[in-house]
Amino acid sequence: MPVLTLGIESSCDETACAIVKDGRIVLSSMIASQADFHSQYGGVVPELASRMHVEAIVPCLSETLKNADVAYEDIDAVCVTKGPGLVGALLVGVSAAKALCEVKNIPLVGVNHMCGHIAANYLTDTSWEPPFLCLVVSGGHSEILLVKDYSEMSCICSTRDDAAGEAFDKIARVIGLGYPGGPKMDKASLDGDPHAFSFPAPRIADSLDFSFSGIKTAALNTINHMRQQGEEISIPDFAASYQDAICSILCDRMDKAIQKTHMNKICLAGGVSANSCLRKKFEELAKKRHCHICLPKMAYCTDNAAMIASAGYYDYVHGVRDGMDMNAYPSLELGV
Repeated sequence: MPVLTLGIESSCDETACAIVKDGRIVLSSMIASQADFHSQYGGVVPELASRMHVEAIVPCLSETLKNADVAYEDIDAVCVTKGPGLVGALLVGVSAAKALCEVKNIPLVGVNHMCGHIAANYLTDTSWEPPFLCLVVSGGHSEILLVKDYSEMSCICSTRDDAAGEAFDKIARVIGLGYPGGPKMDKASLDGDPHAFSFPAPRIADSLDFSFSGIKTAALNTINHMRQQGEEISIPDFAASYQDAICSILCDRMDKAIQKTHMNKICLAGGVSANSCLRKKFEELAKKRHCHICLPKMAYCTDNAAMIASAGYYDYVHGVRDGMDMNAYPSLELGV
């Protein structure tokens, strides 16, 4: 019998629900995004995000089941993001999932949001399976993981300070592109020259760790200097150069991780995996190192519930169950 998992995601500014069969086949996926609303504030306002999740969660659940032609009685497990994320936002999804499981007597599985991003690759390529190396790049995370099995992974390297997504968002705001910074910078860069500006690459002795505070500071200094001199900043050129520098750093570390682990399967995960420059450089790296590659479909790069339903499926079939005392964990780490 096929296993149907209901995914619920509310870690930031998307209220999402999905139903996935056997961890791979998406039957229905709904996303109520708040991005346009928060853009007027230059970023997510946590209190407002939580209130909007409360308003959206029940309609989103109803529409998801209707589109999949599935009843609650058909659901084998409810899989919900328990962290990391904004605590108020997480609590909306967790509370809804717990209430649903209690009333309908359905097993509850709490899912790490980052494991969900990794699972987006299973939805993209139904034959994709561990072991593999995964470059996880999202708003607050930049790390390379060796995924040994569906629930077993080790961290090869992570960021010492800012994540790549944060570096995109902060500079995008400074040059007037607004929120969300990553997609808007990617769009602005399409007509730009990636060699118009130069930015430093971090050098951390005896480590593959990332560091994006230096490149962010260099970008800010360049902007301030040009403005003080009355020079006009070409937004397309600046966006293209800054984006190229960050993506080069990410792929350089991935190249070193491939050589260190001798792994020939690589994939991307996280919101920044939608970046056109990163995807192009990642494909070039895979060709250079003769690696099998998986790039998540654009629909599964940013926050969604299908990836949560997929990740939760593998925990569920391995006997993982959470109780009604499960909480939201804003700083949840991988492997927890």
